[in-house]
Amino acid sequence: MSDLGWIEGALTAARPQAVAALLRYFRDLDLAEEAFQDACLRALKAWPANGPPRDAASWLIMVGRNAAIDSVRKRSKLTALPDEQVLSDGEDREEVEAERLDGADYRDDVLRLLFICCHPDLPATQQVALALRIVSGLSVKQIARAFLVGESAMEQRITRAKAKVAGAGVPFEAPGPVERAERLAAVAAMLYLVFNEGYSAGSDQSERASLCDEAIRLTRLLLRMYAAEPEIMGLLALMLLQHSRWAARFASDGNAVLLDDQDRALWKRPLIQEGLALIDKAMLARKPGPYQIQAAIAGLHARAQTADETDWAGIEQLYAALETHTPSPVVTLNRAVAVSKLHGPQAALNMISPLAERLDKYFYFHGMRGAMLKELGQTREAREAFNKAIALANTPAEAAHIRQHLDALSAQK
Repeated sequence: MSDLGWIEGALTAARPQAVAALLRYFRDLDLAEEAFQDACLRALKAWPANGPPRDAASWLIMVGRNAAIDSVRKRSKLTALPDEQVLSDGEDREEVEAERLDGADYRDDVLRLLFICCHPDLPATQQVALALRIVSGLSVKQIARAFLVGESAMEQRITRAKAKVAGAGVPFEAPGPVERAERLAAVAAMLYLVFNEGYSAGSDQSERASLCDEAIRLTRLLLRMYAAEPEIMGLLALMLLQHSRWAARFASDGNAVLLDDQDRALWKRPLIQEGLALIDKAMLARKPGPYQIQAAIAGLHARAQTADETDWAGIEQLYAALETHTPSPVVTLNRAVAVSKLHGPQAALNMISPLAERLDKYFYFHGMRGAMLKELGQTREAREAFNKAIALANTPAEAAHIRQHLDALSAQK
């Protein structure tokens, strides 16, 4: 074949399974990653001539394992293994390995790999960086660009994360039901962190925005392994519904466009349809959780053909349910948006006033407070709130949005 793009796709898809299995075999993160890279190099040589193997993951595991053992033995001045041709081209052995991958080991291996990346001793930034490097296979340069830091700084961040994992003595046995549930929750939180890193990017940050696609890809993998988990369905639905609005979130000048003002014709209907189907299926389990509730809120926005048709009463009720599951001042702040639509800006201000101390360093608190005060005609107080918000802006788009409010207040003089 002249077009070798299929090889890159196959290697990317097989990476989590292969690296996870190699990690279980060698119990060394660096050695597992090195073994996988060796297998990829051999695949680039063998597959164009011989065609793809029946199961790419099993081929990579077998070749990577043998190459790593061979390398270790050579370094130890022991007898090297037979030639790769003898070790890796046996169809029967590949078939046995593929059958093993279809069993419980495969699922536990991948979950273990994801769980190792979100070890509780690691800060969130290191969790995300390690997952993108080990599970997704992004280069250090790509990750550094996405996080807007220098390549050497990101290399140090990942190295420190690996060292901490290596010193933590992470167990390699298959997790029990209770531990598996805890691991799933930790993995889901880490994947949502990856997604939010991409979602918070500006319109000119395509490298960082691509993290949304990677988070969705990994969540699909998790859902394939745990197809009956309603919260994983809810997580994927939430990502799809939010990501469906990407093309409408920014104007041509790069400024952010609020949800009510977005051109809904630009929303990606296939992502919306998939997300809605997932959340409807998840709700049938009658085990509501935070991701399902947030997905249901996004679903109500997606179902509205225009902003005026939004079911704000339903959204307010869902945020009330979310407050019960995960009490948080940020959840209350979001609920106040729905309250403002239903009962006016003063009711919303009354709701968020007790949050002032806890959210004093939060951009969206001051931005919303400024918007409510502006709507009530309290110009001086609104300007003060907007000035606080613009000082806390995380992106140029956020700052530009607040600047528009300030300009509008100045024009009212």
